[in-house]
Amino acid sequence: MTIGDGESRRSLRRAIIAVSVIAALLLGALLAAIGSLNREVYSAGGFVRQYLEALARHDPASALAMPGVELTNARLTEAGLPRDVPSTLLRGSVLGELSDIELRSDTAGDNGRHTVVYDFQLDGRKSTMEFAVARTGAFAGVFDSWRFTTSPLAVLQVTVLHEATFTVNGLTLDTRAHAAAEAPVTFSNQAAYLAFAPALYDFTHDSTLLTAAKQAIPVTSATAATDVTIDAMPNRRFIKQVQTELNDFLTACATQKVLQPSNCPFGIEINDQVQGLPAWSIASFPVVALAAGQTTFEMPPTVGQAHIVVDVRSLFDGELTTRDEDVPFTVALSVTIKPDGALAIQLH
Repeated sequence: MTIGDGESRRSLRRAIIAVSVIAALLLGALLAAIGSLNREVYSAGGFVRQYLEALARHDPASALAMPGVELTNARLTEAGLPRDVPSTLLRGSVLGELSDIELRSDTAGDNGRHTVVYDFQLDGRKSTMEFAVARTGAFAGVFDSWRFTTSPLAVLQVTVLHEATFTVNGLTLDTRAHAAAEAPVTFSNQAAYLAFAPALYDFTHDSTLLTAAKQAIPVTSATAATDVTIDAMPNRRFIKQVQTELNDFLTACATQKVLQPSNCPFGIEINDQVQGLPAWSIASFPVVALAAGQTTFEMPPTVGQAHIVVDVRSLFDGELTTRDEDVPFTVALSVTIKPDGALAIQLH
């Protein structure tokens, strides 16, 4: 053996040792990276974070594509929720601001199930939501895969009092849009909608004649339907229009030069002899205030004052006097909005 052969074998051994060390280091780094990814990205908490981040960037397609998110009719029935719930609200334009997403806890249960709790802010409001997920296996042989065991989608049960339409986060919907064709038109209406959770939804109604105050509803649970009631009530324009029509009606009544104007809420009985024609005017009009009834908006009996001027000759002594006085009366009415937007007023 030559000196050169011994040196070559020692160099080869050193190379093999170096390669082995490098391979061990790489394998260790790979295993550490896999472990880190499984803890951070492919963990139960990481899975839920992916869903939340999809909502935060207003990406409904990515959120809906995650296992266990979409609700089938069977799952709706199991949850005691209506079947065939419209997905109208499952769009990015309806989502508000979701920020400051922080994992609070990830609690392991039986059969690979986890309860994951996240804190976040919905349009600047601190909120929390709990998610139920389960491990479904692994892909690439190393990374954990998950699915929601309870869908994070919520159901909004919306009731619009005295109207059919409402606006949620800038989107106007008609509760009758998904009703049966033969369903009668009703004074108040109700419909259910699928919606993303967590999210903050602003509900309101603002039309020509009706207005409802805005309600900010945080939806942070998918275990039961969230009930929302929108109370659409007559606005100033509605009240003004009814007041104008009532005033015009009473003013027309006052043009009748008789003691008991026909089909009018005021009049007077005089037992003495009337001389000439009585002259009516309205001293004070009833002030319209409307409340919701069963099928119409109602003004309860409200006091007004008519005024009469008429000459009267006493049957007792023949004295001629002038009756110049206010005559109180009451009037009630009900109002409905016709399909063309006009008001139908019925006096009582």
